[in-house]
This record gives sequence, C-alpha cells and structure tokens, in this order.
Amino acid sequence: MFKTPSACLEADQDAVAKVILMPGDPLRAKYIAETYLEDPVLFNSVRNMNGYTGTYKGKRISVMGSGMGIPSAVLYAHELYTFYGVETIIRVGSTGALLDDMECRDIVIAMGACTNSNFAHHYNFPGTLAPTASFDLLYDAVNISRERGAQIRVGNVFSTDIFYNAQPDVPTKARDLGMLCVEMETAGLYLEALAQHKKALSILSVSDHFFKPQALTAQEIRESFREMMEIALETAYLHA
Repeated sequence: MFKTPSACLEADQDAVAKVILMPGDPLRAKYIAETYLEDPVLFNSVRNMNGYTGTYKGKRISVMGSGMGIPSAVLYAHELYTFYGVETIIRVGSTGALLDDMECRDIVIAMGACTNSNFAHHYNFPGTLAPTASFDLLYDAVNISRERGAQIRVGNVFSTDIFYNAQPDVPTKARDLGMLCVEMETAGLYLEALAQHKKALSILSVSDHFFKPQALTAQEIRESFREMMEIALETAYLHA
C-alpha cells in the first residue's frame, strides 16, 4: 500500500485515474461507478467516502465522494491533486436554484463561484482571489451540452458555508447579483485547483428551488441526474 500523510485515503498510488468525478454523496459515486464505468474497482472506503476507478469508453476515470462543504471537499481535492497525481477534478453536485425560470434537474455549469467562506485567506494572497473554472474544461462541457441539446446555464454560483442561514434575505441578494444557484463546494475546489496548478470544473443539477415549492428526494438526487453525469463523463473522457 502506498503510504501518504493522509488519514482519509488509503489507496495505491496508481489506483486513482488522472481525471476524477467528485459528487458530494459517496453513494452517488457508487451509483456513477456501477452505472457508467466498466470493471469499477473500489480504491478507497475510509470513512465510507467510497472511491472507484474503472474505464469509460476505454479510458481510465475515477469517481469519489467529497462530503459536504468546502473544508471536506478541499481536503479530498488537495490529497488527490498532491498525493495521487490527479490532474482534473469535475464536481458533479446538487444545487438550489435561484432564478424564476429554473426547474429541478436543470443543469448549471459554474464559470465562477462567489462565496461567504474565508477559505481563500489561507493562501495569503494580498487581494481577493476569484475562484473560476478551468477554461478548457468549461469550453468542452458547454460544447458537449450543446451537441446533446441539453438546456444549461453557465455563470456564477454561490458557494456558501451555511446551509441553514439565519439571514433569510441571502438568496434574494444572491439572485439580484446574477448568481444562478446556491451550493457548498465549488469555490473551494476552484481555489485549490488554482493553488495546485491543476484543473477543476463544477457541473450541477438543480435539486430544489429557493423561491418555488420544488425539491427532489435523496434517492432522486442520487439517481436521476443522468444528463449531468453523462456530460461530466464525456468531458472527463476528453481529458483522460
């Protein structure tokens, strides 16, 4: 077994592909692996954060959960980038919609991520870091979506540290500033990719709406985001 400083991943160094899909829910990682990858092999089960590597159209691709929130997502992203030589992480997550004409299962590709997190401060940059996607991943994901005829939104998302916010007007302010949706990981992933000179993209599916009585169940979130998963896999294929 390859030894790393990690307490969260136990895998041989060559067990993880250079490109990895990263949902928040490890059970969604299991679903993606069993549904789309050929001969998936479990490479990590520490803390039940399951990770799998298999092949997609003949190319090695991995998928692993990240947990919820920037601290958890960046912990795994940092270790994958620095300990295991991963070059590209594509987040495949759920999100809460902000715009009136958005519905459950709509797809958002995050060009940039606003955040209320202080995470960027530890990089000690003398200014404000702007978390943005890797352009080549963004470009390919948008083109793949258009070729498939998928309805997507591309723009800013809001990565919040707070799931139950004591300030009820935050979604309204985010919407007024042009943000498409709210989630909890993208800004951290983009910042860590920037710091490690790696690539990252976040592709999201709407699971609920802040201004409409719409919400999917946990199982629906896990198993019904097929178009998002397939766009992410096709994008990963081009970079594997």
